Amino acid sequence: MAVETPNPLLSTQKSSDGLQNGREITIEHAFECLLLTVNDEVVLNDAWFEDRLQQMKDVHKVPALDLVGWYTILPLSGPQPVHLPIHRQILDSYNESAILLGFHPQSVLEGSVGGKLPLTIYESNYEADETAESGEDKEMKDEEAQLGLKFKELPYSVETGEAEMISVDFVARGGGNATAVDSTQAKVKPAEDVKGKGKSRAENVKAEDDPKKDFLSREDEESIASLTAKANAIKMLHARINLIAVYLQKLPPSYLDDSNPEGVETNPKKYTPVNHAVLRSIQALLSRLSLLIPADSTAFQQELMSEQNDVNLVSLLGTMTQSIRDAREMGKKFSVVESGKHIKSSLNRSMDGGAGFNMGGVGDIMD
Repeated sequence: MAVETPNPLLSTQKSSDGLQNGREITIEHAFECLLLTVNDEVVLNDAWFEDRLQQMKDVHKVPALDLVGWYTILPLSGPQPVHLPIHRQILDSYNESAILLGFHPQSVLEGSVGGKLPLTIYESNYEADETAESGEDKEMKDEEAQLGLKFKELPYSVETGEAEMISVDFVARGGGNATAVDSTQAKVKPAEDVKGKGKSRAENVKAEDDPKKDFLSREDEESIASLTAKANAIKMLHARINLIAVYLQKLPPSYLDDSNPEGVETNPKKYTPVNHAVLRSIQALLSRLSLLIPADSTAFQQELMSEQNDVNLVSLLGTMTQSIRDAREMGKKFSVVESGKHIKSSLNRSMDGGAGFNMGGVGDIMD
């Protein structure tokens, strides 16, 4: 098994143990950027980027937003030298404290994400190169040349608003597209199957080349997306319930029952530390369960059945109204047809009577 070498761009300095919480920033909006290749380095298009950044500032004035960093795709090991030109460009021209948000597609492909988002946020700082030799007789410019750009991972939290939930719901509804089979792949037909001639062979080739054959219908896609969303929600709920159960099981016995009211534990090291905020949240969750589970199940079932009967009755009335309308239209059409038949028969009788009268007149003249 190959040993992974440490990333030289990651900082090895440890954070201080002071009481300062540091700076807090928020990432609210993002947009794609136009890149250029200059001297074998990928950098931002300054003219395009300045116009785009000014447009964002003009739109988001209350509250006023500013550039806080940039994002890209990164390996699990962290930033690479190819990312340094863009980061230095942003540090020198726009924000000297810019952050780097890296997405890790490798984590998603390997299925090793779990409950953690496949992203990491880094801050940058110029630090002295530990491998370079230092001496008191060196000039200041030599010491500045020894400083290198290093990245350090930052903690973060994710907050979701209503707008983000709408986007997530839209993506979830389109999840059925992933189950469609790619019909652009070449299909090799066995030699014994293509020996046919005439119309049957043409029909077989046409059926196999139909681009709509391997794709799901819109109703199937919506059904799959809905079932997938419900399955994911159930899995998440099950995982959270198991987490709460494991946490409660590892609490000291004095917090679970009244067998040890004094709170003296025989072996406190084997129990998890007590977090009263978490316990209050669990208690609040349990107190809300009574609102979801009815106390009188019989009355609830009767009321539910009554609501279902009302809905079914309204649907039945709609069906009956449509049937009456169709019967009325059928009666009108039948009346028109019968009227036409009656008029036609009357015309035929009148024409027969006129011919007999003429013939009689001709006979009288001949006599």
